[in-house]
Parts: sequence; structure tokens; C-alpha cells
Amino acid sequence: MSEPSLEHISPTPAHAHDFFLARQPILNRDQELMGYELLFRTAASGPANVSDDVAATASVIAHASELGLNNVIGSLHGFINVDATVLMSDFINFLPADKVVLEILETVKVSPELIKRISELARAGYVFALDDVVAESEDIAQLLPLVKIIKIDVMDLEPSKLLKLSVNFKRAQKILLAEKVETVEQFKECLTFGFDYFQGYYFAKPVVLKGKKLEASKLIIMHLLTLLVRNVDNGEIVRYVKRDVALSLTLLRLVNTPVYGFLKQIDSLGQALIVLGRRQLKRWLQILLFANNEKGRAHAVSPLLIMAATRGKMLELIAEKIRPGRRKVSEIAFTVGIMSLIDALFGMEMETILGQISVSEEIREALLTRSGFFGDILQLGESIERGDKSSAEVTELLRTFELTVDEFYELEKQAFEWGNSISANMGAPPSGKESAA
Repeated sequence: MSEPSLEHISPTPAHAHDFFLARQPILNRDQELMGYELLFRTAASGPANVSDDVAATASVIAHASELGLNNVIGSLHGFINVDATVLMSDFINFLPADKVVLEILETVKVSPELIKRISELARAGYVFALDDVVAESEDIAQLLPLVKIIKIDVMDLEPSKLLKLSVNFKRAQKILLAEKVETVEQFKECLTFGFDYFQGYYFAKPVVLKGKKLEASKLIIMHLLTLLVRNVDNGEIVRYVKRDVALSLTLLRLVNTPVYGFLKQIDSLGQALIVLGRRQLKRWLQILLFANNEKGRAHAVSPLLIMAATRGKMLELIAEKIRPGRRKVSEIAFTVGIMSLIDALFGMEMETILGQISVSEEIREALLTRSGFFGDILQLGESIERGDKSSAEVTELLRTFELTVDEFYELEKQAFEWGNSISANMGAPPSGKESAA
């Protein structure tokens, strides 16, 4: 079901569509994906200023509605920043209570009217979090009975202070979310202190995932074996291989390894399947099926795998849009997208990986220096994901590719849909598990 439009609430300014959406993964203690913080940026002026007036904030929420929250977050939860103006507005009710967590910004001043309003929204089913907490205060004490999640900024907090905060908020039976976790050491420390959820760039560090095994989904493997028995064409097989990023990356790595005697540089999954051959592919899938025999637990989803899948699809869609009819170009773009995170996924330096496998020079340049056509579209995808890059860079890249903001929106929506389908296929927990709400 599509999200409702907000156009009838307030007039949207001419530049209202110049918004971009970024998602920052939120993980549980097992490093499984449980939600995203949704970050909004304008194309013209950097971070969207949503605290000046209701019209600007309505435009931000309208953008998420245009993309469709289901497309953006799938069965997970979306964490959205709200200020006093948004909380007191009527249009906040357009956000589905069962899909979002409303993060009360640290700049919000508590008043009796605000407490009453938050109480009303809580009774309507909305879940609240306190954002960027670094110390206890009178305002926090007033809001504490109404919020479920406390987001603590761990970046500059000393361990003793962090421990004290965690103990006090745990005593109040609150869920703790550590934000701005940048290192594995911070992650381990927060685990020890009893934090429930985690947000930051620590999971992208190779040291965190070093030695972890990427396992292809049994469901995908079995379906691929069925397709091979049915003798379907390679295009159909490629479409299903793409649905498991671990499988895709392992296949590319397999056929690019000199030990297998393949002399040709492999630039795409389609090419890899042709070189490997169906008989060998079938044998390889059977090996994976027997090797992947973990029981009693759904296949854990790494946020990096979801990011790699979404990024690969985004680059493929951009390439298809600006260079229509050139299938090889779009296939290479997908390969660049998923391989751009292979260093973190396999716990190795990118240059080391590219020294072990043979890829074309254009892929190598894109991955190592972000140069060339594929490097440019990779930069565009990364800039939107992070949400903290200069908006001028995004605007310039869109101008270079002759993409309008509306065209980019549609590509962004399709990439999010793809990423969410990947999450479902790779065993993401259903909405009832690890629920923030």
C-alpha cells in the first residue's frame, strides 16, 4: 500500500522535491539488522533544516511518503528525528505508529503542553526515543516515563560516565541504543555495559567481520538447483544469484581466482556463469548446500550485505538510465556496487583482494580510486547513503549524468525495494522479532 500524500496539508515550495534520503542501519547485540535511522538532506543546502516551520518538516515527511516507508525500511523500524514543532503538529499522524520510532531531539525544550502531546501520541501507539543523550537532566527526567529507548552518544563519553548512564537507564527499564559507535572496542564496551542496539560505522570496519563466513541462503541455493534442472537461460539464473550478495561475491571471487585457470577477466555475474559452466555451477551449489548446515537459527543478515545489495542495484539502475540498452555496462555497475564493500565483508584490504583476483582496469579504478564512469556512479551512491557528504557533490554528479531529482527518486525507490527483498530472502527477522515497538 502506498503512503498517503501530504500535499493537501500545506503548500510545498518549488524546491520541496530537492531532498535525498539516507538510511543508517541500527543493529542488535548479534549484529543483526533491526531498523534504520532515516536521514534527510537537501540538494541545495546540506542537512534539511526541519525545525524552522511546519511546512519544511511536512516536505521532509512527504518525501518519505513518496518513496513509501515500506520501500525504505521493509518490515523493520524507521527511526525519525522530531522536534517540538513536529510533535505538536497534526501531520505527524501520517506516520504509521507501528513502523516508526520518533526520536525526540536533544534541543527540544520540555513544557507541560509538550508532555501532554507526547502522552497523547504514546496512547495512540507511537514509540519514543531520546536522541543524543550524554548526561542526565531535569528535562530527561520529565520525559523518561514516556520514552522506551534512550540513544546515548558514546563518541566522547568516558567509560565510567557511560557505565553510570547505562546502569541508571537500565534500572528505569529502558532500551539502550549506542550511537556513533566507531570502533570494535566501543562496540565491545557497550555490549559489556548492557546496550541493546547499536548505530554507527563500526560494522564497516574490516576488523569487526574478519574471519566471518559469508553463507549463501539455502533457499536461494535450492531454487538455483531447480532452475538448473529446468535448464532455464542464464539470465534467469543471474537474476536469482543477485538475490544473495554472499553468493554473488563468492562466485565472482571463485571464477576470478587464478588457481582455477580462468585467464579472462570476469566483469559480471553473467560472464562468470558462462565461464564456470552449468555443470561446475551445479557441483559448487551442492557443496554450498551441504556446507551450510546450521540448524535452529535463521540465517543472520549482515547490514553490510543489505548495503552491498542496495548499492549494487542502485548503480545498475543509474547505469541503465544514463546508458540505456547497454546491458554489459549495467552488469558491470552492479558488480562494482557489491564489490565496493568486499573489503569489509571479507575482512581484507581492497588492494589485497584485487591483487588476488583479476578484474578489468575500469572496475579496479572504480574500487580503488573512485575514478572513471563506474567510480563516479559509485561516488553518487555512497554520497546518498552517508547523508553527510556535501550536497554540492551530489548536485554536480546528477548534473554530470543528466539526471533530474525526480528521476533519481524513482531509482532510489527501486533500489530500496531491492534491498528489502534481499533482506527478506537472506533471513531477516520478521517484524515481530526484536521489535522496537
